[in-house]
Amino acid sequence: MGVWARFDRQPAEAVRQAVAELEDLGYGSVWVGESVGREAFSQAALLLSWTRRLVVGLGVAQIWARDAMAMLAGQATLAEAHPDRFLLGLGVSHRRTVEEARGHAYTRPLEAMRDYLDGMDRAADIYRAVPPPTRPPRLLAALGPRMLALARERADGAHTYLVPPEHTAQAREILAPRSRLLIPEQAVVLETDPHAARRIARQHVAFYLGLPNYVNNLRRLGFTEDDVANGGSDRLVDAIVAWGGVDAIVQRVRAHLDAGADHVAVQVLTADEKELPRREWRELAPALMSLG
Repeated sequence: MGVWARFDRQPAEAVRQAVAELEDLGYGSVWVGESVGREAFSQAALLLSWTRRLVVGLGVAQIWARDAMAMLAGQATLAEAHPDRFLLGLGVSHRRTVEEARGHAYTRPLEAMRDYLDGMDRAADIYRAVPPPTRPPRLLAALGPRMLALARERADGAHTYLVPPEHTAQAREILAPRSRLLIPEQAVVLETDPHAARRIARQHVAFYLGLPNYVNNLRRLGFTEDDVANGGSDRLVDAIVAWGGVDAIVQRVRAHLDAGADHVAVQVLTADEKELPRREWRELAPALMSLG
């Protein structure tokens, strides 16, 4: 079991304390993303240095943020210093972030990822620093069938986000071999009141309904225009965000594992987005650890 966390609004010392506690609670990994906040590899290096065994996953590093040589070098640097504790996830991100925040042209994302992986493979052949003891794995942020197929062919698996267990089952079928990792993120709200839980969940889901990549994937899963309108229908919100008591959260996580996930990164949502959900992490830990 892992945790998908948002640390950008916290000072470094608060993050250090939080990840140390996550490790003590028994979580196996912590996942962080990359958008317009902290730089991904710098943050990963800090998290690795502040813990002893916790695996740090990038979910995900944007391919537009650095060239293929820099990405390969960053991965190799961390994997050599912290063997078997760093998981690199690569993603094409979204047009709005790429064009408005970074000034790049967001064109042909599948082909861009394929070319980028070619570049990383070439970079591996000329990398001249001390190498990691074993080849470090790379995952792709993959939702649709073509990117999932590329993850099967050119990566060690996929990291999926904003998906229900039904998508995990479809992704496992495309990835096929169990040698390919499948690590979905699962958002949760530890709240039993339906109105309060859905209010928190909808605030989270509504942001992603402004990004075509996610909306297109939800349509492939059978959600309608009514489902993705106005912040998301109850049906959509309930499918994406598990809410209720500990048992309800565990049931949803188990559904991903039963559908073929190897590991699940749980993202706890609360009414105050600026605060870390440390109380909820503590409350969920014993039950989630029981899943193995």
